[in-house]
Amino acid sequence: METQRQKKIGGVIQKDIADILQRAATDGGLKGTLISVSKVSVTSDLSIAKVYVSIFPADKGKELLEGMKSNQPIIKHELAQRTKNQLRRVPELLFFLDDSLEYIDGIEKSLKGEENPVKNPDLLEKRKKS
Repeated sequence: METQRQKKIGGVIQKDIADILQRAATDGGLKGTLISVSKVSVTSDLSIAKVYVSIFPADKGKELLEGMKSNQPIIKHELAQRTKNQLRRVPELLFFLDDSLEYIDGIEKSLKGEENPVKNPDLLEKRKKS
């Protein structure tokens, strides 16, 4: 269970990192790429922040995530400059790819396609765990 303080710090980090990453993407020549921070989870001792990033189009996701991980000290420094009046110490940033939109899209495609368990109940038997 997150405390109110963890939620507030997560919100501040989420807003600022989203702005930092989007600005870095446009400055880096990725004009058609949309980077959004879907969630920031901060540990109870406020030392680690897990940043879940959603990237559109999804084919550039792995490449951009690796770039974020390699440039983590630069991103942390920029975040520290922006939050110096709100946070004493900036937590260590861990970046993760948020693939929930792809998961939802896969479910929608399977329901529209021939693997629809509502239209073909025989598919339910192969999905049950024994």
